[in-house]
Amino acid sequence: MNNIDKNIVESIEKIKKDIVSTRNKILTDANKELINMYFRIGKMISENQKYGSNFINLLSASLKIEFPDATGFSPRNLARMRKFYETYRDLSNLPPAVAKLPWTHNSILVERIEDSNKRIWYAEKCLENGWNKVVLDHQIDLDLYDRQADNSKKLTNYYEQLPEVQGELAVDVIKDPYIFELAGLNTKSKELDIEKAMIERIKSVLLELGKGFSFVGNQYRISTENKDYYIDLLFYHIKLRCYVVVELKNVDFDPSFIGQLQFYVTAIDETLKSKDDNSTIGLLLCRNKDKNSVEWSLKSSVAPIGVASYEIREYLPTEEEINLLLSDGD
Repeated sequence: MNNIDKNIVESIEKIKKDIVSTRNKILTDANKELINMYFRIGKMISENQKYGSNFINLLSASLKIEFPDATGFSPRNLARMRKFYETYRDLSNLPPAVAKLPWTHNSILVERIEDSNKRIWYAEKCLENGWNKVVLDHQIDLDLYDRQADNSKKLTNYYEQLPEVQGELAVDVIKDPYIFELAGLNTKSKELDIEKAMIERIKSVLLELGKGFSFVGNQYRISTENKDYYIDLLFYHIKLRCYVVVELKNVDFDPSFIGQLQFYVTAIDETLKSKDDNSTIGLLLCRNKDKNSVEWSLKSSVAPIGVASYEIREYLPTEEEINLLLSDGD
C-alpha cells in the first residue's frame, strides 16, 4: 500500500471514529438532559405535595394527553421523580455518575440505597462495569459496597510489597468475603469439587472477581527439575497488568498457607511473567480467618498477598447478566 492509500485509509478511520464518538456523545447528552428534566419535574411535584396524590394523578393524565407517544409519565414514575429530586435537592449539581446513568438505574439506587456515599459508589460502579438494572439490583443484594469499598478492613500486604499505584489498585479490586454462586455445593464440599464447580461456572466466578480478571487456567503446572507443583487457579488482571495466583482452601486460615502461596507467586514471576508485566500477586481464599494470624503471617511474606474469606450460595446469574458485567467498556 502506497502513502496515498495509507492517508486515505487513515482519513476514513478518523471519520468513522468521529461518527462513533459523536453518536455516543449524543446518547450521553440526551440521557443527561432526560435525567435533569426528571429532576426538575420532581421539584415541581415536591413543591405541590400539599395536594397529595391528586396532583400526581392529574399531572399524569394531562401529560399522557399532551404527549401520547411519550413514556415514563405514569403516577408511579412521577412519584419516583419526586423522590429523586428530594434525594439530591441539597446538592448544587447532580453527581456526574448519577447524571450519566439511565433512569431505571437511578430509580433503583434512590429506592434501595439511603446512604449518599454508598449510592454514588454504586452509580460509579454501574458506569465502570456496564451493569444493566438486573445486575445492579443483584450487586446490591450481595452487599457489594460493604465487601469491597472499605479498604481498611482488607487483609493484605499489597501496600508494602507493591509500588504505590499498583498496591492501591490491587487493594481496591479485592473483596471480603467473596460470594461464589455455585449450585450443589456446601461447606463440607472438597476443595477439588469447589474448584471444578468454579471452572464449570467460570463466567460466574469472573463476575464475582470483578472487571479486569481473565482466566488463564486451573491446576496450572509449575515444574522444577525434580517436582511438579499445581496452582489452584491462575488469572491475569488487565488493569493491574499482572498475573494473579489464587489458592482455594475449604478450611480456616493457617499460617502455612502463606508460605505455599508465596512460593507459587515467585514461581510465576520466574517462569511466566514477562518484562512488560507487573509483579505477580497472590490471593488466598479460605473459609474463615483470624485477623492477627493473617496480619502476622503477611509481615513475614516478601510476596504481595491478600487473604479473604469466601461463601458459596445457590443463586446463578443469567448469561446476559454475566456478559454485561464482564463486557469491557473501555
